Amino acid sequence: QVQLVESGGGLVQAGGSLRLSCAASGDTLSRYTMAWFRQAPGKEREAVAAISWHSTTTYYDSSVKVRFVISRDNTKNTVYLQMNSLQPEDTAVYYCAADRNVAALRRRPGDYDYWGQGTQVTVSS
Repeated sequence: QVQLVESGGGLVQAGGSLRLSCAASGDTLSRYTMAWFRQAPGKEREAVAAISWHSTTTYYDSSVKVRFVISRDNTKNTVYLQMNSLQPEDTAVYYCAADRNVAALRRRPGDYDYWGQGTQVTVSS
């Protein structure tokens, strides 16, 4: 079983950048497809980006494509989300998630097996 801990959230002005990190322990991260989800107040949790275990395949929601970059360092057991040109609509709690199914990049929260506790990202206008 893998444990996930997010960090790097905070308050930033519109147009700014943040880099989220997700540190894994308890298992080797290379066994998992990894993803970042976010959930804003009153909204459903949505997939922001996902990355295959070998980093060769990525997925981005259309709302963040070009602005966000997901990456992973399996040697450090860590996944990252670089967020640029942040906008107020990016405000949400961001969660890191691990999927034991490495055959595909899945987007539904129910497909993921392990979750971090979340980190708050607030973008002021």
